Amino acid sequence: MNKGGLGNRVGDLRQEIVGIDQPVPLLDGTSRPYVYLDNAASTPTFRGVQDKVNEFLTWYSSIHRGTGFKSLVASQAYDTAREIVAEFVGADPTNDVVVFGKNTTEAVNKLANRFSFQPDDMILATLMEHHSNDLPWRGRCRLEYVEVLADGSLDWEDYERKLIRWKGKIRLVTTTGAANVTGYLPPIYQMARFAHEHGALILVDAAQLAPHRRIQMGTPGSPDRLDFVALSAHKMYAPFGTGALIGPRAFFANGPPDTRGGGTIEIVSLEEVFWADPPDRDEAGSPNVVGAVALAASISILKRVGVEVLAEHETALTRYTLERMGQIPGLRIFGSSVPLCAQDRLGVIAFQLEGIPHAKVAAILGYEGGIGVRSGCFCAHPYVLRLLGTNPAEYERFKQRVLAHDRSTLPGLIRASFGCYNNIEDVDRLLDWLDRIRRGETRGEYELHVPSGAYRPRQFAANPTDYFSLR
Repeated sequence: MNKGGLGNRVGDLRQEIVGIDQPVPLLDGTSRPYVYLDNAASTPTFRGVQDKVNEFLTWYSSIHRGTGFKSLVASQAYDTAREIVAEFVGADPTNDVVVFGKNTTEAVNKLANRFSFQPDDMILATLMEHHSNDLPWRGRCRLEYVEVLADGSLDWEDYERKLIRWKGKIRLVTTTGAANVTGYLPPIYQMARFAHEHGALILVDAAQLAPHRRIQMGTPGSPDRLDFVALSAHKMYAPFGTGALIGPRAFFANGPPDTRGGGTIEIVSLEEVFWADPPDRDEAGSPNVVGAVALAASISILKRVGVEVLAEHETALTRYTLERMGQIPGLRIFGSSVPLCAQDRLGVIAFQLEGIPHAKVAAILGYEGGIGVRSGCFCAHPYVLRLLGTNPAEYERFKQRVLAHDRSTLPGLIRASFGCYNNIEDVDRLLDWLDRIRRGETRGEYELHVPSGAYRPRQFAANPTDYFSLR
């Protein structure tokens, strides 16, 4: 594989990342440029996004109801951002609407609150879901889950069986577009087709999918149309606090909004309220115009490079990583570990090192290697516990300890996740350090903090406030 990436367009993106050469302090007293492999949690910012935000801030103003010229500029920018998001997910401009909010979590909660469920209605989710696409649905109506196979992939037979069994009762199928633990890519368009055949709509949580693969919602009435899509800017190189829910305009035109306030009405008196048309009805209060501008700017950069080009780069990087991980004794990958199938998954790789707590591995990588990964259950507890084969008795023991503020034995995994700018050198540094950890070639004496389950070396002296402070 070409160490510079696949083509100049991807190679150039590395220099587009704000903070790409930021040195961080290490346990031995030295410092070195940070290797960031926690992109599944949040991505860094594109310089082009930062520049566009700085350019816009000179024009920042209240939108839509202001009559001054800055308000006209800000309003135009906000409305154009909405159009760019709709185009990015292949929404139908005559049918669909983009509702801006804080993130995917808020988007899913909004959809859950706006659905008018009847007593016998059901929702079908999968065991792969991030808590943000699970917890909002609990208590709304009966919630059932599609099983996963041993490798964490969707059990398609169980999906078919449950849709057939409860045909006419399942109002909505909700699924991740890409699993944030294993990188697995569910067949969302086939899922949509089967859901529609059995009278259900479908929501795709595209928080992980959007920055990595092309999304096409499709035209109304098409069998494989995605009815609703939710995404977050902070996973798309624009961490300025916004996200979007995209779905049929007619859906959002029914009923009152879940959040009420300024900007949501046509006219109001002491006796009555007339709600505004979508999307204004569902965007109460002053919106995050800067966030919308940032998201639109990041989408423009991703489209300029080409989503297919980015996917090809990520596939090659993932294949290389899986090949090298397979050569490290005691390293177990959760999810598909077959290098030749790297194109069928994202560069989100969850693993364990035999005999070493997941939180300790992550701590050593950070404090001694200057490498940022994540450990734990990744806001997907049911999925991770299923992958680990945790039985009910084990879960009960873990639960009691956690509720007693002891997370020291909570099971979990280590996760490395790639962004479009990561390269072979980043992977080599990670894997070299994993091999050193396996061999016990580390410097620190690590203490376990029982309430959090985190490890910290006794000798580390660097203070975060010495590097950045608001005081």
